[in-house]
Amino acid sequence: MFSFSARALRWMQTMTFAIREINQRSDLLPALRLGFHIRDSCNEVPVSLKASLLLVNGQPGPPAIRNGSLEAVGEHSGMGDLISLGSRSPVLGCGDVTRSPSPVIIGDASSGVSMALLRSLGPFQIPLVSYFASCSCLSEQTEFPMFMRTMPSDAFQVRALARLVSHFGWTWVGVIGLESDYARFAVQLFLQESSLYGVCAAYVHLYPVVLSQQPLDELLDIIQGSSSKVIINFCSESEVQSIMRAIRQRNITGIQWIAGEAWATAKSLWDEFGDLLSGTLGFGIRRAEEIPGLKQHLSRLRPSNIQDSAFLTELWEETLNCRLNGSVNTHSHMVNHLDRKPCSGMEDLNDVYSAFSDVSQLRVSYNVYKAVYLVAHALQRMSDCEAGQGPFVNGTCGNPQSLEPWQLFHYMKNTQFSILGENVDFDRNGDPIASYDLMNWRREQDGSLRLLKVGFYDASLSPELSLVVNESAIQWPVGQQAVRGGQQQHRVTPVVRANNMELSFFLLLFLATCFLIGLLFIGEPSDWLCRIRYPAFGISFALCISCLLAKTVVVLMAFRATLPGSGVMKWFGSNQQRASVILCTLLQGLICIIWLLTYPPFTNSNTGYLRNTIIIECATGSEVGFWCVLSYIGLLACLCFFMAFLARELPDNFNEAKFITFSMLIFFAVWITFIPVYVSTAGKYTVAVHIFAILASAYGLLFCIFAPKCYIIIFKPAKNSKKNMMRK
Repeated sequence: MFSFSARALRWMQTMTFAIREINQRSDLLPALRLGFHIRDSCNEVPVSLKASLLLVNGQPGPPAIRNGSLEAVGEHSGMGDLISLGSRSPVLGCGDVTRSPSPVIIGDASSGVSMALLRSLGPFQIPLVSYFASCSCLSEQTEFPMFMRTMPSDAFQVRALARLVSHFGWTWVGVIGLESDYARFAVQLFLQESSLYGVCAAYVHLYPVVLSQQPLDELLDIIQGSSSKVIINFCSESEVQSIMRAIRQRNITGIQWIAGEAWATAKSLWDEFGDLLSGTLGFGIRRAEEIPGLKQHLSRLRPSNIQDSAFLTELWEETLNCRLNGSVNTHSHMVNHLDRKPCSGMEDLNDVYSAFSDVSQLRVSYNVYKAVYLVAHALQRMSDCEAGQGPFVNGTCGNPQSLEPWQLFHYMKNTQFSILGENVDFDRNGDPIASYDLMNWRREQDGSLRLLKVGFYDASLSPELSLVVNESAIQWPVGQQAVRGGQQQHRVTPVVRANNMELSFFLLLFLATCFLIGLLFIGEPSDWLCRIRYPAFGISFALCISCLLAKTVVVLMAFRATLPGSGVMKWFGSNQQRASVILCTLLQGLICIIWLLTYPPFTNSNTGYLRNTIIIECATGSEVGFWCVLSYIGLLACLCFFMAFLARELPDNFNEAKFITFSMLIFFAVWITFIPVYVSTAGKYTVAVHIFAILASAYGLLFCIFAPKCYIIIFKPAKNSKKNMMRK
């Protein structure tokens, strides 16, 4: 397992390889050689500011140039986050060279440090190209006009994550992250983007950089107290380690982790937490094809050429955990090399090479590689510029022999090139067009980790095609076959809210009552059962039709309210809607009360239908009362049908008129058929016809009104978004 500094050293080795490769090419910058200088930022703002000022002020120092090519780098080791890069004239001799001020800096890896550098370097107009800073805040060109990166902005990552959780129907997710600029902006963007897909946050929690026991307990209390089992975590792997240890202590299992890009491919977490992280999904920056020659370059490391470079010495000592004799690595901010045992000289070099053995997975190293080539191609464009046709005043071109940083940056912003089969392009904010691999953490039979690509996200494609997922290849968390969602709490999704959520819930409740009413028609009749049966039937259907009528009127009034000067909606708000349902139902209740007080239903022994059989049945008592109840329901249905007809031309996404129309047609068909059949039958067949009419009309209302919504919510979640609802 390698420390963060060792990985940063690996990135810097990729930098030296890329520069060596460019300097040896005859088709790219044939008349120029690239020079460079490395400074350690230690991932700390004060150190990085000091290092950057030394670079832009042109302080003297290495690199050494031997036989016209670059052989060694830097006077500083450690993180190796800041690299100044510029052009030199062809070198024929040997020896040290005094540096001119750096025209471009490649770094920093951290978003926070990059922001501090950009604010400090503003007066110098020095371009900064980061290979790992992903905060979307850095895309703000008015604040950071000299910034570019080969790392995609978090804005793209967040869109990918929102599409991912929507794809699996995870509408109830936990969102946590480190208290940092990176996580704050990422969480804010995710909440905005995910709301368009109907995804809700069960909780949002940012934890401090120093995860002591108290903030860990607070975080785990939130996780355990929530019904959501899907958690998105925006942090680095060091914070994941602390969280996983605490989760193991509490024996929390069954969580579907969604990794932020910063730890989506962090294999070092597997040895200790593989049982907890199996099934994790996350987007990793695009995996490069194997960089030709990189492995051979890395394998040239020998003790004889390592001891002279603090940069390579630290790589050697960090990897083998020993101290080289005569080492120049004496940085106090790193682990003191004197605490290590001396290297015996018998160490296996393969232990070092293994740090770079899987070069096809060195995703950040590939970003470093692209950053170097970005500068090289910009210099090539500057070299190819013809006088009088340049982009600057009077058609002038930049001069590669005496670089002006702002001129170089202009060419960088407008540079396109291909590298290892990938077309590299940048938007107006200096961000690369994002492409991510969807990675799944899989446990192999021997217990080892396999990071398997199970899909991808390509921001250059249309929204419908940008995300591709191979669900059959995904390994889910231990003990779960296919995690599809957390809590399915869809009531706040756009498709529900746009069609009057409260009245929809009332309608569902009253329809459930209608289905239960059918039970009152089963069994041996009694006087009290007969007196409950018919009023319950009339009132329950009056409630349902009243809700539909109110929903239709609300749609009509809402769109009329958009006319200039209209204040109609103040007369039909939530309270008025509830009042209209209650009023319409009270009228039906009044009819039932009058019926019950004058000539109520009663139990009747019918011997006129079959001579030798006594049929115990419920007589309606007052036939006028019974038909008044049916007629009032029919009146409400006719009003509802008429209102739905008036609303037929309104926008589809906010309009249930056509579904209400269909439901009323079914309702009319059922009850028009019911009347002659009811009149012509007797005994148990009368009861069967009545139950059939109740169930058929209730099912008609249920399916016509709610089936379209359920279809969108379950099978077309991408359409369940505010953006889609507003489209029409």
